Amino acid sequence: MTTFQIGWFLTIIVGGLAGWLAGKFMGVRFGLLMNILIGVVGAVVASAIFRRFGVGVEGDWLGYLVTSFVGASILLFVVKLVRR
Repeated sequence: MTTFQIGWFLTIIVGGLAGWLAGKFMGVRFGLLMNILIGVVGAVVASAIFRRFGVGVEGDWLGYLVTSFVGASILLFVVKLVRR
């Protein structure tokens, strides 16, 4: 079994897309750099959470996008709670 490894350029692209989608979904607006940061950090957070519960989201860039989107949504939810 081979594992999918994403390069830094694709990480920025997919992270930005995931951050933007999560921002639209959660109703929070940030700029391009924040979208990328939220998407990439979200991927790390969601991967850790998924691993903790034994859920594996492996595969290609689409799996990474889903993981990033879930993590970014979690981060934005926390941000919305803190901002209130």
